[in-house]
Amino acid sequence: MNVVVLIKQVPDTTNVRIDRKTNNLVREGVPSVINPDCMHALELAAQLKEKHNATVYVITMGPPQAINALKDAISFGLDEAVLLSDRAFAGADTLATTYTLYKGIKKIEEKIGKIDIVLAGRQAADGDTGQVGPGVATRLGYSLAAYVTSIEKIEKDEIILTRRLDRGYEKVRVKIPCVLTVTPELNEPRYASLPNLIRSLRYQPIVWNKDDINADPKKAGFFGSPTRVVNTNIPPARKGGDIISKNESPEIAAQKLLDELKKFESIRLIEGLRVLVGDKK
Repeated sequence: MNVVVLIKQVPDTTNVRIDRKTNNLVREGVPSVINPDCMHALELAAQLKEKHNATVYVITMGPPQAINALKDAISFGLDEAVLLSDRAFAGADTLATTYTLYKGIKKIEEKIGKIDIVLAGRQAADGDTGQVGPGVATRLGYSLAAYVTSIEKIEKDEIILTRRLDRGYEKVRVKIPCVLTVTPELNEPRYASLPNLIRSLRYQPIVWNKDDINADPKKAGFFGSPTRVVNTNIPPARKGGDIISKNESPEIAAQKLLDELKKFESIRLIEGLRVLVGDKK
């Protein structure tokens, strides 16, 4: 079994900054981590390696500093890691990103053979689109199961799993080869063993540029991205509400809360009546 894990290095969520000239995230010099959802994809890959003797490659697209994320990923006991890094890949939206990752996966196939399973996190903490996994599945022509919460059984040509929907869960059979995007419900990422930690510190990821993966510059990066961010703005901070004093008795505090809820419900009722009678005031 051959497995590829897609990961992304994202800014530490407490240090997100926007370049006001380009409207892109500032990544250089900003503390970064592996995207939280990707950690669960890495854990699943490690389990597949242990239980099914899978060969596992980790791949990401990003600037040179993304090597650190790949070294951390190797600490899960995985085989190899690949960084797709080139100025031609910069400024990519999800369409261009999936193209570059697709070309990287095809290059890995040249080394180890047909990829059976591609794993990815549910979504990235910075872009938050959830589109990369499905986009890669479309380019590869693979089956797709998004929002995977548990895996019941892996057979020769299919996986039986459960995935989350808006109003519940569904159990499905997914044909291999496939792409799975996973949720935090799936597993708990492990701590690295000492041997794997030492290997990850010494490990040097493979680095490929646009020529290495035979990528068309017109389909990658900024030039391959139809999405344009025209403007960004930061919403104003919310004002604090009324504070119930800790010195008040529970009875008085509960009454104040009840009064506020009644006011809120009255406002909603009035607004609803205005809509019904067509009052725009």
